[in-house]
Amino acid sequence: MTLAVVMIVLVVALIIGWVILTVEIKHSGLFWTAMVLGTSFLGLVLVGVVLYLLISIKGIRLTQRQSNFIDSVSHELKSPIASLKLYLQTLSRRPVTGEQAANFYRFMLDDVQRLDTLINHMLDAARLDQQPQEAELVDVELSEILRNCAETACVRYRLPETAIRLSTSEAIVRARPIDLEIIFRNLIDNAIKYGGTPPEVEIDSQFVADGVVTRIVDNGPGIPAKLRRKIFGRFVRLGSELERSQTGTGLGLFIVRTLVRRLHGDIVVTDRQGQSGTIFKVRLPARRPAAEAPPKAAVSPQQTLDKMKSSTS
Repeated sequence: MTLAVVMIVLVVALIIGWVILTVEIKHSGLFWTAMVLGTSFLGLVLVGVVLYLLISIKGIRLTQRQSNFIDSVSHELKSPIASLKLYLQTLSRRPVTGEQAANFYRFMLDDVQRLDTLINHMLDAARLDQQPQEAELVDVELSEILRNCAETACVRYRLPETAIRLSTSEAIVRARPIDLEIIFRNLIDNAIKYGGTPPEVEIDSQFVADGVVTRIVDNGPGIPAKLRRKIFGRFVRLGSELERSQTGTGLGLFIVRTLVRRLHGDIVVTDRQGQSGTIFKVRLPARRPAAEAPPKAAVSPQQTLDKMKSSTS
């Protein structure tokens, strides 16, 4: 910001000098030349000041997001580790009942899952910068990926199978299976974490002219329209670290959008018309599964006999 202040002072000094100069040469032939040159130079300096301020503001916002990310990761690491340490110390120092031990193991498993999710997000984000644009692409059945992600989410969050309703089309997507799993795992996790109580998630896919569109619908409070484009940025989380009730790093949706774009698709977020909740729509290039080969035509005994005669003649 210091440089911006210096440039503003320079602009003011140039304006003063320019006014003095034009007054002195007002009646000479150089007046209009000085006027044009001075105006052009002043305009360039002002444009430079504005651009510098915009870049500075963008840098400040990025620094703030990175600070939030560091705070979030620190909290995500410390909390489960402290919890694991407490349960292990309790189990090692005094006897506990079978029911207490079962509860402790369940809580410890939750903490390990939380650490695993954090590490996966970090690795996924790092992999984005190293992974080739087109690598190891295979034909993947989209409905199978969605079904596996939904079942895994129900187990992870201890939800009944009815909490996630699936209605998918048989579509073949050219992609790496791990990329599709990352995309829909993150979206389904978000739909559960930020959904209502209890969470209700709907997943459906249908063919459109240029591919297949998959919708992930939750019953949460929704996302304000002015913030919907921001949520796909790196390190972006809504609110401050002290106010958030859900865990996370601010990398999930950034990873999702990056992978979707690498697959030549797009993702948009909208609200549910007349209802609370959010809809994420993912469009990916896809094709329908190959049709089964048509059955062979029935051959009559007479045709078989005629064929045998012709082959022996």
